[in-house]
Amino acid sequence: MIFGFAITLLVVSLEVPHSYAELMADMRGFLPFAACFTQLALIWRTHYKFSRRYGLEDPYTVFLNVVLPFLVLFYVYPLKFVFTLLFSQLTGTDVPGSFGWHEGSVLMRIYAVGFASVFLLFVLMYAHAYRLRRELGLNPVEVLETRSSIRENALFALIAVASFVVALKSPGWAGWVYCALGPLLWIHGSIFGKRTRLLAEKLLSAQ
Repeated sequence: MIFGFAITLLVVSLEVPHSYAELMADMRGFLPFAACFTQLALIWRTHYKFSRRYGLEDPYTVFLNVVLPFLVLFYVYPLKFVFTLLFSQLTGTDVPGSFGWHEGSVLMRIYAVGFASVFLLFVLMYAHAYRLRRELGLNPVEVLETRSSIRENALFALIAVASFVVALKSPGWAGWVYCALGPLLWIHGSIFGKRTRLLAEKLLSAQ
């Protein structure tokens, strides 16, 4: 429900176009909306996988699940502004108001804080599930997958921290830091995916 509300916030400022020019302006706004939607979908999917996999309802997990909507709603407007700015540069449209080095640095730092906070929260969730692995009755493969999920979400958070540091000196490059997520996640998935498959095959052969 909260993710639907966050998506609504992304488009709440849009009105029905009254002219061709307004329609084209709204169509240009679809690209940043699609990028924002993709990131929110990634966050929703991560939360959905955690909930389906462990089904935890203890007070600590409930607390983290309460904090998550707060962080998502904090994150949604910087998210929208960052991608609106990015696509405005690509399409050559103007951004209302003055926007210089200082504003860019502050914006990218706010975005990095929101991004890192969301995925650090997932690190805490998966770390909590890992601590309860015996109570949850996780088998060795599920334990390995839980550890892999901790590392994966930590990678997201670390890249955001790196972007925050870069934004202090070069805000124009801060956004490009996130491009490192693709190769890092591919390497991580390749290594730990192979380990998970080998462990699963070993357990099956031992039965």
